Amino acid sequence: MSVEILQGLLIPFVGTSLGAACVFFMKEQLNPLVQRGLLGFAAGIMVAASVWSLLIPSMEQAVDSWGDVLSCIPAVTGFWAGILFLLLLDYLIPHQHLNSDESEGMKCKAAKSTMMVLAVVLHNIPEGMAVGVLYASWYNGAADITLGAAIALSVGIAIQNFPEGAIISMPLRAEGLSKVRSFVYGVLSGVVEPVGAALTIIFASIIIPVLPFLLSFAAGAMLYVVVEEIIPEMSEGEHSNIGTIMFAVGFSLMMVLDTTLG
Repeated sequence: MSVEILQGLLIPFVGTSLGAACVFFMKEQLNPLVQRGLLGFAAGIMVAASVWSLLIPSMEQAVDSWGDVLSCIPAVTGFWAGILFLLLLDYLIPHQHLNSDESEGMKCKAAKSTMMVLAVVLHNIPEGMAVGVLYASWYNGAADITLGAAIALSVGIAIQNFPEGAIISMPLRAEGLSKVRSFVYGVLSGVVEPVGAALTIIFASIIIPVLPFLLSFAAGAMLYVVVEEIIPEMSEGEHSNIGTIMFAVGFSLMMVLDTTLG
């Protein structure tokens, strides 16, 4: 695995870790309005990344094998596979969301702090896959994927991981955990990203023809997280329009990153 790939896989993890470190510098829990804005920002980045970095390249890569007319087949197939995969994980993995007292997934007696971390881990699985499959495409010589495009996605995911790290560590601190434990939990929630990305690269390198399917698979998985989890959370309570505005900011930023660096 090249140095460029290793660096790219670690960029999103660094974003999560820096966000989790906010627990050492901020005394109060994040304001609900700020939380909604950060969630909207993260959702915007994920949606833009799904379209520009994953779905469009998936169809472009499939043209040679499937032709112009049928190039959408791998994209649609992989997209639905990603949706169903996250639906399955959502059902199997016990987790609890930020502003909820009810757990989801399989029944489990784990502490609320653990359940909240698992919820973020569930979010991070498709993000790690997305980064991994884009670097795998570049590494295997996909003509339409540049190193700049892969870096743009890593940076975009890292930017949205920063508030995500804070959103997990700050509430844990408010729940009574020490600052160190809250930070560690926040960092651990992001470990799944480089691990998932590395596994995706290994798999994609062995079976190169599946790359278009993997790109759209990651897109479907990310969009499932956005629609099922993030958008409802960012729309709770009054002044939910802040989430919508920040969604547009995140979407625009990721679109600019992808088009300028890619």
